[in-house]
Amino acid sequence: MFPLNAVLYPGVSVPLHVFEDRYRALVHHLLRTDDPSRRLFGSVAIREGYEVGDHGNQSLYRVGVRLQLTDVEARPDGTFDIVAVGRDRIQLDRLLTSGDYPVGEVTLLPGQEAEVPAEIVEQARATFTAYRHVLRSIAGDPLQGDLPSDPTYLSWTLAACTPLPMGERQQLLEASDAAERLVLVTELLRAELRAMNVITSLPATEVARTKWSPN
Repeated sequence: MFPLNAVLYPGVSVPLHVFEDRYRALVHHLLRTDDPSRRLFGSVAIREGYEVGDHGNQSLYRVGVRLQLTDVEARPDGTFDIVAVGRDRIQLDRLLTSGDYPVGEVTLLPGQEAEVPAEIVEQARATFTAYRHVLRSIAGDPLQGDLPSDPTYLSWTLAACTPLPMGERQQLLEASDAAERLVLVTELLRAELRAMNVITSLPATEVARTKWSPN
């Protein structure tokens, strides 16, 4: 297991710099696996705490992703730069930290392949297009290229490239299927657009909910 201060999604690649001893040990373990398709590890987002240090994460979200290690670059100082891609969702039932690296007892969460109504897909695409247009003037384009046509991959793409607060990103990961996820991301993007009309920041909704102090 490799807990992170980030919510990851299936189908999305993530680059990581690995420098802590326990996660370097994890990479060494994965590289000893001859079959690249079996170089798998899990990640869940850290609800409270930090990625590094003896005290580290104090509270973890239970739903995360299983990732496949795809690229590794070993550095002279013993650290690694790696790339991993999300495969599927997992539920963390128990985390064991007594070994060389964290090990999780997990349950694979099945993907729901129910048909997504066309109007839900179109609403999500249109809302993200409007959000993308506004975002370009603040922080640049959040997505390179065109939106995918497949509803499931579209739902993961919108979730991944939208700068939302951690809790809302976790909600998107925990949504039961693509239709629920697209409806939710559409609602969240609309709320962001409304807030960005008042406060030009990312994510605007998080700033709008923060108590303001003149000090």
